[in-house]
Amino acid sequence: MARSEYPDSPRVGVGAVVLREGRILLVRRGVPPALGLWAIPGGALELGESLKEGAEREILEETGITIRAGDPVFTCDVCEWDGDGRIRFHYVIVDLAADYVSGEVRGGDDALEARWVAPEEIGDLPATKTTLKLLRQIGFIHLSATMSAQPE
Repeated sequence: MARSEYPDSPRVGVGAVVLREGRILLVRRGVPPALGLWAIPGGALELGESLKEGAEREILEETGITIRAGDPVFTCDVCEWDGDGRIRFHYVIVDLAADYVSGEVRGGDDALEARWVAPEEIGDLPATKTTLKLLRQIGFIHLSATMSAQPE
């Protein structure tokens, strides 16, 4: 299994953008990178999984929600260096559009919390820069909206 911390090569991360009744599904991360920050739910793709399979598994593990994953809507890479200049984390993340199927939201696995968030609530949540960029790109929040963006 590839290491997530101090990897030998980039890891593939997969997430899902799930909208329901005008709200988006977000999690507060319970592990580095971005510990304690709000983000799109997801995690590391496992060997042999398709992006859709990985997104469906990760969202169920982190939020208790069953989804049907669709096509990619956002891609980014996240690199974090330590104080010695070594790469601590390097992820290439692919977020897929997804439809809610069933389930009640609860934080689980690597998520401290999970919840449905309305656009007007975003400004009160410390979130990753990439989450803010994604939310603006998909039109969930407007460019003028403020959000407490934090480094990954």
